[in-house]
Amino acid sequence: MLRILFMGTPDFAVPTLKAIHESVHELLAVVTQPDRPKGRGLKSTASSVKQWANKAGLHIIQPPNAKDSEFIKMVKNMYPDLIITAAYGHIITQELLDIPSLGCINIHASLLPEYRGASPIQHAILDGKSTTGITVFLMDAGMDTGDIILQMPISIMPEENAQNLHDKLSVLGAEAIRQVLAMFEIGKAKAYPQDNQKATYCKKIDSSMGKIDWTSEALRIKNHVRALTPWPGAYSTLGDKFIKLSLVRETDFIGCYKPGTIVAFDERNGIVVACGEGFLRLLKLQKSGGKVMNDTDFVRGYPILPLSSYFS
Repeated sequence: MLRILFMGTPDFAVPTLKAIHESVHELLAVVTQPDRPKGRGLKSTASSVKQWANKAGLHIIQPPNAKDSEFIKMVKNMYPDLIITAAYGHIITQELLDIPSLGCINIHASLLPEYRGASPIQHAILDGKSTTGITVFLMDAGMDTGDIILQMPISIMPEENAQNLHDKLSVLGAEAIRQVLAMFEIGKAKAYPQDNQKATYCKKIDSSMGKIDWTSEALRIKNHVRALTPWPGAYSTLGDKFIKLSLVRETDFIGCYKPGTIVAFDERNGIVVACGEGFLRLLKLQKSGGKVMNDTDFVRGYPILPLSSYFS
């Protein structure tokens, strides 16, 4: 039986935590980030991992960060065989990496060495990839650079957005950790080094990335919308109105128009917009402060003249 310390914060990590808890191994404690203010009232809110761990009656630790001296001392006194991390959100120091007898392992949402960094799910969609996956690797001092224990690929469907793919990968991560724990039951799992020559990196997603560039080709804009749904959301402006898009699809249309031109706006065709190359139908959209609507419903409540109106 392994003595395991788990470190994770968002809902992506919950299926992995559940898999460890349901295993034959001893879960020493669950480490997660401190409660944060959230929502309009900025009410202090526990992480998804803490909420699940509370319901399961697990011991929870919330250090200010992973290099906190009292936290490090506490972990040393637990004598863990293995530390497992999944989207914990803080850098794991070498001092912490050196504590468990079998090492620290991480569940990462890409097929490393591709998409090292904070937002592999969104960037795989942004780049139009058809395949991604889960990598479980031995952590070292670098950013997602450690030796690989296990990889599990998965297809990215053409209409999937970041939330859909996130949910699939979180479940796959739990399956991966079950297989990896079986490897560690007979000793330290075998691992092989990453090919650093093939490494790619992805930066953190922020709200500034949401604005749509209509001069881009239709497929690229579609991937942009998919990658940034639900957060921070892809958006454009129509006159003085802020419009958020959550589902778009390539469509055929005849003619040559300035990018951003609304070329159809009716209940039969929906809302069709010209791109730098090709056309997109805006299937789901939302005015600022309003609810998400189908384009045909949007048309009924927002009369507009095509060819004289532009998204910008």
